[in-house]
Parts: sequence; C-alpha cells; structure tokens
Amino acid sequence: MFKIVLDAGHGRNTPGKRCLKSLDPAETREWVLNARICDKMERLLANYSGYELLRADDRTGATDVALKARTDAANRWGADLYLSVHHNAGLGGRNGGGPEVYVYTSPSAKTVEYQKIIHDCFVERAGKFGNRANEMPRKNLHVCRETHMPSVLIECGFMDSPGDVPLILSESFAYKAAQGLTEALVQIGGLKKVKEETSMAECKFTDISGHYGEKQIREVFEMGIMNGVDETHFEPDKPVTRAQAAIIARNVVRYITGK
Repeated sequence: MFKIVLDAGHGRNTPGKRCLKSLDPAETREWVLNARICDKMERLLANYSGYELLRADDRTGATDVALKARTDAANRWGADLYLSVHHNAGLGGRNGGGPEVYVYTSPSAKTVEYQKIIHDCFVERAGKFGNRANEMPRKNLHVCRETHMPSVLIECGFMDSPGDVPLILSESFAYKAAQGLTEALVQIGGLKKVKEETSMAECKFTDISGHYGEKQIREVFEMGIMNGVDETHFEPDKPVTRAQAAIIARNVVRYITGK
C-alpha cells in the first residue's frame, strides 16, 4: 500500500491567513481553501485502490495542528509521501501570483521527481497562471525538512493577488486543482482505478449563459449537489419538486460529511 499524508495547511482561525479584504470582502480563510481541495482529493481518490491516507490537519478546522505534530504523525505512520496544500500571500494587492511547488533545500532525487510530477499535473488541470519566475523552488520549510519521506508543499495561488483571488475562490478551480493533485498521486503511487468518477463532472449546460445564477449553478453541479435535466440543459427557471428538494438536501449532506 502506498501511504499518503494529505495536509490542509493551518486552521480555520489561524491569524492572518485569509484573502485580502479589498479583493474578497468575506476574507475567506486559507484553511477553507486548502481543505476544500483536500476534501475533493479524498473523494477522487475513493475511485482508486492501492493506497492508505492520513489527514494531518484537523478536518473541522477548529484547531491549527502544530507543524511538529503533523510531521511526527507522518513519521510514526511510515508514510511514503507527504503533500501539504496551501495558498500564498505577500503581494499586498499588487499584480502577479501563480502556483509554487516547494521541496526542502537539499531534497532527495525521489523528492525532486515527485515535485515535478505534482507541479506538472497541477498546471495541466488548473492551468498556467501568474508570474512566478520559479514554480518549483526549494525552501527550509518544516514539513519538508522534518519528514522522513518525500515531502512537497504546494501554494495553489495568492490570496492577495487581483488575478489569483477570483480564480482560487471558485469551485471550478478547486476541483481542477484536486484533479491535478490526485492524478499526481495516482502516478506516483501506482494507484489502480476501481470505479468511474460519478460527481464533480465538467459543466456543459448551454442554457445558463448570462443567467443571474450561472456561477452558483456551475458550482453546485461541480460539487455533485444538483444535476441538469440532461447533459446540456439545466432549465434554470424550472420549479423544484419536493422529491427533488429531498435529493438536493441529501447531496448537500453527502458533500459536507462525505457520507
């Protein structure tokens, strides 16, 4: 079994870790963005066999688990790969941004190999954006330094970039990021597909363009909460029956709890 540690960085209320208010009035917390991608990855990985998974963060976000506790847990468990998901900051509202995939300053050959696979799969799905001169840097980060296995930390985009913020807030980006990172884990770990993906599919509705609810319709479809009347039609102004409302409510619960 290939043992994966998946780590959504920080906690829901970690001071300062949030989107810039002038770009996102809700000041969405970094952990929310990190965990959303990790949660989607877990659902995508459920379609594969040949792995075990440990979450290093607090799934509720209530606690910002100490970095040492995270890496100690990974080391005790004997993980084969540690992947930490983050979102960056430091632009202060200036233009620029994009993803960065970090490893330790003196990484093993295997770690460098995994870094490139993770970077390439992420960019293949989430797209090439931003202006980073080096998207695969090396840095003295705790989770990369203190782990006894290859460890990679990805910054998926900048929370204070006018270009990145609308992108990283979208469900569509989170899904594509999760797809790319999952595909990297499948490649690295040699995982085998056991069933076809049944949710978070690409939205192909032709009758929602320009509708006031277009963004929300795309998001709930990609989250697996609502479907269209067929592959290309949603009929956005059609009323919902009680039975349909019950199905939607159940899908919401499944999305939140994974059950």
